[in-house]
Amino acid sequence: MDQTRREFDVVIVGAGFAGLYMLYRSRELGFSTLVLEAGDGVGGTWYWNRYPGARCDVESMQYSYQFSDELQQEWEWTERYAGQPEILRYLEHVADRFDLWPHIQLATQVTEATFEDDSGRWRVRTGRGDELGAQFVIMATGCLSAANVPDLVGAAAFHGPTFHTGRWPHEGVDFTGMRVGVIGTGSSAVQSIPVIAQQARELVVFQRTATYSVPAHNGPLDPSEQIEVKAHYAEFRAANSQVLTAIGERRARTGLSALAVTAEQRQAEYESRWRDGGLPFLGAFADLLIDPQANDTAAEFVRQQIRVIVHDPSTAERLSPDQVIGCKRMCVDTNYYATFNLPHVHLVDLRESPIEAITTDGVRTEGGHYELDAIVYATGFDAMTGALMRIDIRGRDGVALRDAWEAGPRTYLGLGVAGFPNFFTITGPGSPSVLTNMIVSIEHHVEWIAGCMAYLRDHQYAHIEPTGDAQAAWVEFVNQIADFTLFPTCNSWYLGANVPGKARVFMPYVGFPSYAEKCGEVAARDYEGFVLKK
Repeated sequence: MDQTRREFDVVIVGAGFAGLYMLYRSRELGFSTLVLEAGDGVGGTWYWNRYPGARCDVESMQYSYQFSDELQQEWEWTERYAGQPEILRYLEHVADRFDLWPHIQLATQVTEATFEDDSGRWRVRTGRGDELGAQFVIMATGCLSAANVPDLVGAAAFHGPTFHTGRWPHEGVDFTGMRVGVIGTGSSAVQSIPVIAQQARELVVFQRTATYSVPAHNGPLDPSEQIEVKAHYAEFRAANSQVLTAIGERRARTGLSALAVTAEQRQAEYESRWRDGGLPFLGAFADLLIDPQANDTAAEFVRQQIRVIVHDPSTAERLSPDQVIGCKRMCVDTNYYATFNLPHVHLVDLRESPIEAITTDGVRTEGGHYELDAIVYATGFDAMTGALMRIDIRGRDGVALRDAWEAGPRTYLGLGVAGFPNFFTITGPGSPSVLTNMIVSIEHHVEWIAGCMAYLRDHQYAHIEPTGDAQAAWVEFVNQIADFTLFPTCNSWYLGANVPGKARVFMPYVGFPSYAEKCGEVAARDYEGFVLKK
């Protein structure tokens, strides 16, 4: 095995949306750059997540790069919400179009990244024996990329095939004639359950917490709509970047409190947004994620819809969430609730009857045993930090990132970490990331990091890292902003609550426009809050 160390200006970990664009910008600036990717292809999230029904919940005309107008104009999206295969083709096209492949090393799992105090450079090691040196290390590992597999008693004893939605077989799975159990009811379950139900002889859904979902109303993208957006793409993108979530809406926001209008006006607004479909449902009123009373009007509307759609009152009640709507990632579905009207689809409420064990031939709960031929774990991800924690990352004096973040992630702007020079995280904790259209947040971070690297080179600085004080103040500020909202009120993966033993800290920053403004101010003030060294 070749142990010769190769040297680069920049090493990027991950070849999804973030890694590909970071490579493009880094190369354009003249930095020698290598991308290391664990998968056998590019795509990141969209390479791994091939489960049935996998689809983006942001409309395709928005969930795409804007750095190249030629790319925007030439690519033809086929559906309102693009499915996984189409998004993967798009990213492969980007790698082809901009000749990125020569700078990408596939099938390479990064195991270590260590800052060398004596040389002032990073040493990166991989599972296949590579040793690389770099001035900058950029983590483009994604917010939802580290699969969360529950540690259930007896799981290894099950005789049938098991699958995790985040690590789906590339050849696909045929469930025809099988008794299938799906554990989990988050986004991947909401998308996959209706598709699996079309194949399975029997489908048992094990639900711990009911999920709010709004209809996607997906379908072929209207050619006239695509033409119209492309004719004014710059204005379209600029307007979307001024929305809290950086996700444009088909309806203008009212800007009103849900409690300041009549019950009839509220109902009409919710019904209209339900017909439109998608995540902008929560944009109906300005205070839905601030005022519990206002929030409950939206929550009750969705519960009403569930009662209308699901025929069995007992099942409808179990499917109706009782927490704040939006404090967990809201789902966007195609026939999710209606699937429970099918005679071969059954719902098991784990709050009433918890899982005791996985057996050789099924799942045993306190209420009984369910014989199954296959089990699907739709249990999501160790979000925001999981992919980083699975790499042995060490900064100054050998301090491990997992130790520095033992009580929860601490960053400055979600971009840098005190004690870790020339180390950047794209859409890291402490930035808007998962509360936004991820592509907007990714491009914003890539542009900021690229500008920072160019600034260091042009001013002959060797290192940059946040100060401890700036980082502490930022973490406090992120939490103060979150505490103004209802986001921290439930046990969500935003807080790491889905992973046993993980420190519970609200990780994303709420509000893209104000965040982007802050990042711009920091850069304009010669990287205020950072220490730059020659």
